[in-house]
Amino acid sequence: MMGRRRRFTPEFKAQVVLEVISGRRTAAEICRQHKIKPQLLSEWKGTFLANAANAFQGEARLREAEARMAELERLVGRQALELEVAKKVLQVLNSPAERSESLP
Repeated sequence: MMGRRRRFTPEFKAQVVLEVISGRRTAAEICRQHKIKPQLLSEWKGTFLANAANAFQGEARLREAEARMAELERLVGRQALELEVAKKVLQVLNSPAERSESLP
């Protein structure tokens, strides 16, 4: 009968891999302590290293998102101004004084 399969959080995996990479502990020590197979730790380490470059892409994405947000805020501001102008024009055109002056 097989036991339930354990699930590890991404944070735990990163912590374990960083311990190995930093040299604080050996892979064998970590595997014994957490009762994980060396192949599993090796897989986590490979995934971690393959995605290491993505850790620095967050800054670029944030700058892109901020630039897009600023662009959208400018657009909303311009549209709000145009709406106010349109409302004032409509008010002037619909005012009773304007109507009575235009009648013969």
